[in-house]
Amino acid sequence: MPGGRLTGEDRRLIAEGLAEGLGYTEIGRRLGRPASTVMREVTRNGGPEEYRASRAQEATRQRARRRRQGRPPTATVPAGGDGRDPQQVQEFTEFFTVLVEQQGLPRMAARALTCLCVTDSGTLTAADLVQRLQVSPASVSQAVNVLEQQGIVRRERAPGERRERYVIDDIWLRSALAAMRMNGALITASQRGAEILGATTPAGARFGASAEFLLLMSEALQQVMDRWRQRTDARNAERER
Repeated sequence: MPGGRLTGEDRRLIAEGLAEGLGYTEIGRRLGRPASTVMREVTRNGGPEEYRASRAQEATRQRARRRRQGRPPTATVPAGGDGRDPQQVQEFTEFFTVLVEQQGLPRMAARALTCLCVTDSGTLTAADLVQRLQVSPASVSQAVNVLEQQGIVRRERAPGERRERYVIDDIWLRSALAAMRMNGALITASQRGAEILGATTPAGARFGASAEFLLLMSEALQQVMDRWRQRTDARNAERER
């Protein structure tokens, strides 16, 4: 039934839909379920290329057995106040985690990022993440290192505090800055490749075209960031009036 747990038949239909090359939205329509439900199911069980209905069904049985044996939940994100529906918050948390995971983040880094994003303060300690995600301190440390390397999260320690806090602010601006730094390195390498291989050769021309495209992308990103800063400054000035 829509909204209930997936059945073995549901999983068979998901596998058939993937084999037909259908998207999550169309598969969800066939099942009468949200696309986010299908996305979570597929991502949790190997992704579109590796998904198998029987294997997914068995994995679900194993997870249910471990829960009955007292294993802690895989993700717990408090809904807070402000009239929020805890179930909706949890469902959105799971959906957003899958979404950013599909953008290339490792699973644990995606969970840590989402946990920070749905927190009003935008800041948590390692102990907070361990408690909310029900994972080991080592897993949190590794996840945060990944987010730091991509410029998404920063560390800070307030005066008088012993514990570091992980902070997200201007998350997509930081991500864009990280992308620009990577683009800069790729532009330089591509230009060098075109020079060494010869701009008139197929390989050299390929590197030259790559450098040109990446340069245009960086210029566009810079314009977007400038516009965003202008809007942010205008909003801040309006609040101070």
